[in-house]
Amino acid sequence: MNSAQCKTASGIVLAIACTVSSAAGAQDYPSRPIRMIVPQSAGGSTDLIARLIAQKVGETLGQTIVVDNRPGAGSINGTEMAAKAAPDGYTLMAVAASFTITPALHKKLPFDPARDFAPISEIATLPHILIVHPSVPVKSVKDLIALAQAKPGALNVATSGIGTSTHMAAELFMHLTKTKMVPVAYKGGSPSITAMLAGQCQVNFAAISTAIPHVRTGKVRAIAVSGARRSVAAPELPTIAETGVRDYAHSSWVGILAPARTPRPIITRLNAEAVKVAKTRETEAYLNKFGMEPVGSTPAEFAKDIQAEITKWLTIAKAANITAQ
Repeated sequence: MNSAQCKTASGIVLAIACTVSSAAGAQDYPSRPIRMIVPQSAGGSTDLIARLIAQKVGETLGQTIVVDNRPGAGSINGTEMAAKAAPDGYTLMAVAASFTITPALHKKLPFDPARDFAPISEIATLPHILIVHPSVPVKSVKDLIALAQAKPGALNVATSGIGTSTHMAAELFMHLTKTKMVPVAYKGGSPSITAMLAGQCQVNFAAISTAIPHVRTGKVRAIAVSGARRSVAAPELPTIAETGVRDYAHSSWVGILAPARTPRPIITRLNAEAVKVAKTRETEAYLNKFGMEPVGSTPAEFAKDIQAEITKWLTIAKAANITAQ
């Protein structure tokens, strides 16, 4: 056997050894507690779903999954921590839609959202609801577009902060309808609703869970939902796409990732367990209380959605000249 053949044979033996070792490790997995990083504060929708998955999946795996909240720098701190963790299945991360928006706002990040993570599953989706102040003379999306086109810059659209999902929902709408409204950033969804109730802003692409109580009391008027399909929380409302804004579809979402190079058998097992939890009637009923809906996607489906979202927000951020502040 010549030297080239020796090198080839050695490479094959090494690959087989690594595969066998990976499979053996996956069979023993998990043998100790697992950490699930949440790069946001406790109490939000990402944290809520992370704790649900941690409890239910932990029970089936026979190990504790500890939720570790690591907020800061617009979710960048916790995300960097997860990206640099050992790819052994003992560090996971729960992420929201901001995960795919962040690359559009920052020229340099300490991680690559597509390269440095292995998608496990999208767990739930949370559509936005397009609401207007009762004083605004519109009762449909077409009315809103007509008013915004007739009076460019006259309408203020409240957001929960620059680059947030509510902000980008509004920017996507303006981009597709060729309208101009003035985004006004607040420190969270609740303050943005408060500003609307006070008449400081006229439009809001709010999280449905935040806005529905005020819709029900007539303090704001709902005219559509942002998702690709109607929401179980407000099935009477059309989607924005249904009203004629082609290609409009945006919802907040929460999913589970692992560091890149986590063994495939571990990803497959975690996906199976997470999807099993997402698909139960108990989970569906629990999520519906908050205006959320279960998903439970495959790793490949989730990876495809992540890449599509990254591409979409890069386009929107560039068109609207949005950067992190």
